Amino acid sequence: MDQPASDRADLARILEAHRRYLETERREGARADLRGADLSGMTLAAADLRRARLAHARLDGADCRGANLQHANLAGASLRGANLRDADLSMARLGGAQLATADLAGARIEKAEMEFALLEAANLAGARMSGTDLSGANLAGADLAGTDLHHANLRGADLRHARLDGADLHDARLGGAMLDGASLRQCNLRGAYLRVAKLDGADLSGADLRGAMGLAAAQIASARRDDRTRLPPGLLSGDATGGTDG
Repeated sequence: MDQPASDRADLARILEAHRRYLETERREGARADLRGADLSGMTLAAADLRRARLAHARLDGADCRGANLQHANLAGASLRGANLRDADLSMARLGGAQLATADLAGARIEKAEMEFALLEAANLAGARMSGTDLSGANLAGADLAGTDLHHANLRGADLRHARLDGADLHDARLGGAMLDGASLRQCNLRGAYLRVAKLDGADLSGADLRGAMGLAAAQIASARRDDRTRLPPGLLSGDATGGTDG
C-alpha cells in the first residue's frame, strides 16, 4: 500500500519503506508517495528514489547530489536552486517542473519528459540529455556547455543567451527554437532540424551545421561565424536546406 507524506518527520520512514519496496521488487515496503510534500532544503544526497511519486513536491534548495531518480514522477515539482549534480533523472517525468538556477551539472537526464520545464539560468554543463523531450522548455541563460543533447526535442524551446559551447545537438529537433544571442561555439549541429529557429546574434564560431535541415541563410545573417564554421552546401547561395518535420 502506498503511503502519503504527512510531515517532515515521516521522511525517514517513507525512504526506508521505499528502499524495501525496491530491494524486494515490490513484495515488501511501499513506494514513496511524496506528492505535494514540502522538502525544501532537505538533504537527499545519494538517495534511491527510483519511481518515487514527487509530483508538485517542493524541493527548492534541496541537496539531491547523486540521487537516483530514474522513472520518478516530478511533474510540476519545484526544484529552484536545488543541487542535482551527478543525479540520475533518466526517464523521469519533469514536465512543467520549476528548475530555475538548479545545478544539474553532470546529471544523467536521458529520455526524460521535460516539456515546458522552467530551467532559466540552470547549470546543465556536461549533462547527458540524449533523447529528452524539452519542447517548449525555458532554458534562457542556462549553461549547457558540453551537454549531450543528440536526438533531443527542443522544438519551441527558449535558449536565448544560453551557453551551448561544445554541446552535441546532432539530429536534435530545434524547429522554432529561440537561440538569439546564444553561444554555440564548436557545437555539433549536424543533421539538426532548424526550421524557423531564431539565431539572431548567436555565436556559431567553429560550429558544425553540415546536414542541418530547414535552415535558411536569413536565419544566420546576423550570427557570428568564422572560418571554422561549417555550413550546409549551398546555404549561402540562398537555398534553404531540406526537411519538413521538426
